[in-house]
Amino acid sequence: MQRRTLAPLAALLLAAGLALAPAVSLAQAKTLKVVAHADVKILDPSFTTAYITRNFGYMVYDMPFGLDEKGAPKPQMVDKYTTSKDGKLWTFTLRPGLKFSDGSPVTAADVVASMQRWTSKDSIGRAMTAISAAEWKAENPTTFTLTLKEPFGMVLEGMAKPSGFPPIVLPERLAKLPTTTPLTEVMGSGPYMFKRDEWVPGNKAVFVKNPHYVPRADAPSGLAGAKKVQFDRVEWLYIPDANSAVAALKKGEVDLIEQVPPDYINPLRADTNIKLAPSGSWQGWMVMNQLHPPFNNPKVRQAVLKAVNQDRFMAAMGYPKDLRVTHCATFFICGSANDTVAGAEPWRTPDVAKAKELLAASGYKNEKVVLLVPSDITYLNAEALMAAQTMRSIGMNVDMQTSDWASIGARRAKRDAPEAGGWNMYVTVAGSFDADSPITNAYLSASCGTSLPGWPCDKPLDELRNAWLKESNPAKRKQLLDEFHTRAYEALPYINVGQYSPAMAIRKEIKGAEKMWGGLPLVWHLSK
Repeated sequence: MQRRTLAPLAALLLAAGLALAPAVSLAQAKTLKVVAHADVKILDPSFTTAYITRNFGYMVYDMPFGLDEKGAPKPQMVDKYTTSKDGKLWTFTLRPGLKFSDGSPVTAADVVASMQRWTSKDSIGRAMTAISAAEWKAENPTTFTLTLKEPFGMVLEGMAKPSGFPPIVLPERLAKLPTTTPLTEVMGSGPYMFKRDEWVPGNKAVFVKNPHYVPRADAPSGLAGAKKVQFDRVEWLYIPDANSAVAALKKGEVDLIEQVPPDYINPLRADTNIKLAPSGSWQGWMVMNQLHPPFNNPKVRQAVLKAVNQDRFMAAMGYPKDLRVTHCATFFICGSANDTVAGAEPWRTPDVAKAKELLAASGYKNEKVVLLVPSDITYLNAEALMAAQTMRSIGMNVDMQTSDWASIGARRAKRDAPEAGGWNMYVTVAGSFDADSPITNAYLSASCGTSLPGWPCDKPLDELRNAWLKESNPAKRKQLLDEFHTRAYEALPYINVGQYSPAMAIRKEIKGAEKMWGGLPLVWHLSK
């Protein structure tokens, strides 16, 4: 009831904020047109890990810290900070002049409430609470503190976390609302404002320059430094037909395709009007609902794993050979600092006959597997079709249910039984930020009690993760990483179906493409 009461007020506040923006006609405005990888329906990055909602957050919100292009956390909304010698007290001071998109000041109370919201949802935040009993407190309008009972080595990394649940800064009144449903009001702290009056779900989302945003003075680098936007207006266009999207890019009707459909990568390489920007390392994942049969049984999950041929998955998804890994045996991104194959040996070679034996031994009773199939993202559709083929090859009863990705994003949050509108499996992809360590990997960091769709729970994994977080000795830390990875193959919260590198496609007249970092659509790096 309170949310309905706030909605009209939110609309008035948004309108008031827009009224303060400089009067720039659409004909005069510098506009960047982006083909987004999905349709945005959920506007709350603290509610879902969907990348389209995370990217929405980058446009309209800012964070206390940001990772630079070398992966180091740097102050962003924070001006300066100190920590005590024992690492148990952190003091942060905000930059002067910070404002929300309605012109109201950003205060320490806003940041504290936002950090409390973040720690209740995010893997690093939850670990900080569990291990160190984190307590956030506003000392005055510009200063806040973090008090810990035990030192925690990832405080700054957490406050700069780029993906999963990024620690966005909201007004206190919004940050304190329940996290069980997504926020619908958007009152941002970042470089752009959301134009709700131009939002057409299934077609377009529009952002305009936030006149109240105060960028940093230092040089932009990744998610850190100055976010001095060069475009007055950014339009996210949802064009699910790949032919139409690529044709629009070639004609100059759009400036950028966030994720190039894999089949078009090689043809676009030959177009002198188009630049391809690398988008980091990604993995395809099969996520299984562990609340309901058959995937509440780890033996069934392992049977499916034994049948997975990663190279076939990546080929089916359309990625050229030079952009895919033949087989990646680590959960933590092949080639990353935490690359390990501990526990992987029994599963490195796909074997359908052996997978059938494992399925029979698991006690599988021909339960129906409701597989959610995206209709509007080509590579995810191909991944889902391969998942169906893989499960059917070992005798599983697969029910493919097709809908757009935004609808799947909403449905996967349901805990209902599959026959009551729930699900058994969905496929997704994860960038390196959401895969490369026991605490940043979205599903391996999901401790018992998580709200992450699939709801994995394995107490030995939780114990090993906490031990890894606490350990400072490099040799012992590596040993714990290997033990954790070995246990992950036993518990199997999800299945890695292969690793690849996608690409963005950008018109040649757009400058700054080389500054795009980590596969993130950071539009403040771009100009025209």
